[in-house]
Amino acid sequence: MLATERVQEQTELAVPTEQDKGQMNAIVQRAYGVPNVLEYATVDRPVPGADEVLVKVRAASVSKGDVHLLTGTPYLIRLMGYGLLRPKHVVPGQSVAGIVEAVGGDINSLQPGDEVYGEVPHGGFAEYVCAPAEKFAPKPSALSFAQAAAVPDSGMTALQGLRDVGQLQPGQAVLVNGASGGVGTFAVQIAKAMGAKVTAVCSTRHVDLLRSLGADEVVDYTSRDFAQLDRRYDVVLDLVGNRTLADCRRVLNSRGVFVSCAGSPGDKWIGPVVWMLKVVVTGVLSSQKMAPFIMEPRREDLLVLNEWIAAGAIKPVVERQYPLAQTAAAFGHVVEGHAQGKTVIAVEI
Repeated sequence: MLATERVQEQTELAVPTEQDKGQMNAIVQRAYGVPNVLEYATVDRPVPGADEVLVKVRAASVSKGDVHLLTGTPYLIRLMGYGLLRPKHVVPGQSVAGIVEAVGGDINSLQPGDEVYGEVPHGGFAEYVCAPAEKFAPKPSALSFAQAAAVPDSGMTALQGLRDVGQLQPGQAVLVNGASGGVGTFAVQIAKAMGAKVTAVCSTRHVDLLRSLGADEVVDYTSRDFAQLDRRYDVVLDLVGNRTLADCRRVLNSRGVFVSCAGSPGDKWIGPVVWMLKVVVTGVLSSQKMAPFIMEPRREDLLVLNEWIAAGAIKPVVERQYPLAQTAAAFGHVVEGHAQGKTVIAVEI
């Protein structure tokens, strides 16, 4: 049986003892498949190691990465340590916000009662989660737990894609393809906060939202084709992978940067690997920089996002909230592919 300590004083380090045993409600995934493989169950509560913290989860969000780990496709991800025939980690979920319940003996940066948020390796769709302390940053005071849970995966992806890979500079022009989703809504706001001129591509029902987030121009792809626009961009951030490289390069400056955060879906075996290789090779043969990229969770990037959030420059867009017991329904909404902003799981204990 796993255990954790009941905290007596918030000013003391909390070390779990054998007598403080407990269980929790969680979403359990014992097989790969569609959302209905997710079960609401009672499991042992995790115990923090020496360098970990136990967080009482108040909210978690569903990302496209969670969907890939749900289905186990492309199959290549199973060979990357996630489990060949079934998920290695029974409780899924990565982007979380909550309150520190207990800390390991080596931790002095956090203490019980601290409100935090972050991107954890797994276990987020539960009442409690354990993860290294370095995975968490202070929750922005301006945000609710539900809003904060929407930030880590999508916010860091948008930030790293624009700043690190796209090397976006003030005054430059950026096009965001897939601007209405979780990453896209952050990308529009972050690009504006960086001083860029932003063109957002989305469907009709999202146009007003993107304008409210600060987009200088919104292209409704149901009536206009961004590849036929008579303008060029310094950075094209592609979050969908639904257009050819030729289309994307057509609107890119000769020294511009194409950042691919999605890629063509490819097949069930290797997914977007062929697309990513094509992007890299094209960049080698062109004056335009072509770069696929995968977000790397970093606490320091959460702190950067905290500053923008505190200043009111960016805010999470939460379209729907579901209780923990209805996580499968939340996944179903995301799988449909047209969610606006983020879909959040609210956890009540």
